[in-house]
Order: sequence, then structure tokens, then C-alpha cells
Amino acid sequence: MLKLMYITNRTDVARVAQAVGVDRIFVDMEYIGKDARQKGLDTVKSHHTVEDVKKLRQVLTSSELLVRVNPIHEASESYGSSEEEINAVIEAGADVIMLPYFKTVEEVKRFLGIVGGRVKTMLLMETPEAAALAEQIVKLPGIDEIHLGINDMSLGYGMKFMFDLLADGTVDRLCSIIRAAGIPYGFGGIAALGKGMLPSEHVICEHYRLGSSFAILSRSFCNTNLIPEIERIEPIFREGVGAIRAFEAECSLHPERYEENRRIVIEKVEAIRALNN
Repeated sequence: MLKLMYITNRTDVARVAQAVGVDRIFVDMEYIGKDARQKGLDTVKSHHTVEDVKKLRQVLTSSELLVRVNPIHEASESYGSSEEEINAVIEAGADVIMLPYFKTVEEVKRFLGIVGGRVKTMLLMETPEAAALAEQIVKLPGIDEIHLGINDMSLGYGMKFMFDLLADGTVDRLCSIIRAAGIPYGFGGIAALGKGMLPSEHVICEHYRLGSSFAILSRSFCNTNLIPEIERIEPIFREGVGAIRAFEAECSLHPERYEENRRIVIEKVEAIRALNN
């Protein structure tokens, strides 16, 4: 089964997600440079803090606590250095720390050096520059996991739809490199079954074809900004995660369907691209 991750800083939502089997609660502290590169796009900008990490640490018992920090940076008048941020997140109780938006091998080395094996590390490979260096990056010691951020990567390539990278073979190529290095990996996000521009069923099947281990439950799975009442959120999670798990079980039994699903994915992505041109 895929390790499912959900972004939230709400303890009540975290409890519900944990209870229905979401594997990781995802605190998103990244904000440096993010507004500028995603200007005008309908993307999630969470602005979570170390205090959110501390709060969630108190309620999580079976789900892991994943924290996305900022890209490698120096201290300024507005914020501390990467060393200060990562040390604070570790002290607050993170189980896994994710490094986003890196472009060089040196940035990854610095991140791994700061963490120093104290918690698990996950690289968010989401720039064309990082993708070009994938074969060098996967050789670095201390990388526990890699997630392919296909939204920002598609923007970096000048594409309009993040699943273009799934259709054109980019995700296949990167997964092959990471798999050969023996590092667990995942990519992108998934909506509730039957939802999404590229329906979730097709995306999940691609995860299985590619040997993926992780997926983020997208905002469209359950947008808690639009549905604040926990009484309404709980059945969405319970039914939605249950449906995904049931579909995964079915998918895992029929690997002979994977190539046909890939053909359908390519056709649907091409149709979506044509509508957007």
C-alpha cells in the first residue's frame, strides 16, 4: 500500500487522518521564494510554523510527522539560517524532514550534513536542474526517500499540466534512476477516487506500475479550508481513504492492466493539453 500523506497543521484533522490510516501528517513550513515562483497559480501556500510541529507531535502516535522546511538559505533580517530552522524542527519532534526546491548537489549535501542522521530525510526533487543531476544526487549517503514534485517541475519545464511529466516519460526515467539506487520514492498527489483532471484511479495505477511508495492526498481530496467542521471532515477521510485502499488492493492484483492504464493516461493528458492550448 502507498504511504499516504496529508498536509495540515490542525490537530483535530490530524487525529481524524491518523485514525483512518493516513501514514504521515505533513507540516508545510516552506515559504521562501514560493509566492514568487507560483505567482497567480491556485496552489497551496500553508505558512506552517515550528509551533505547529510541536502541537502535532503531541497528538500523533501511529502516523509519522513529516515537515517540509525551506530551501537551503542563509540567515537574513526576516528569517534564520537553514541550520537554525532544521535544528528547531528536529527539536520540535519531526520524524522526517523534506528539502524542497534544490538545484545543486551541494545544496543536498548541506541539507544531509545539517540533519546528520538525526531523523529521516526526504528530498523533494522538483526542479529541472535537480532532475538533470538525479544520477549524481542518488549516490549521496544519507538520503532516506525522494519525492518527485511534478507540479513545480512541470512549471520549470514550461508545461501547463503537471501530469505531462507522467505522460512524456520524465517520471518513468527519474523513478528508474532512484529505484536503481535502492531509495524509496513517490510522486505528486492523488485526489479522491473519481476526482481530479486526471482521475485518481489512473494516477494510483501509475504509482503501482512505477513501484512508487508515497503519495500526497491533494487539497481536492478534502479542502479543510472550505470545510472547517470536523464532523463533516471525518466521513470524507474515512470513506475516501477506505475507497483508495480498496482500489489499491484491486490494482495490486492485476499488474497486467498497468500498460493499458498507461496508454489511457497518455491519451487523457494529451486531451487535457489540447483543451489548455
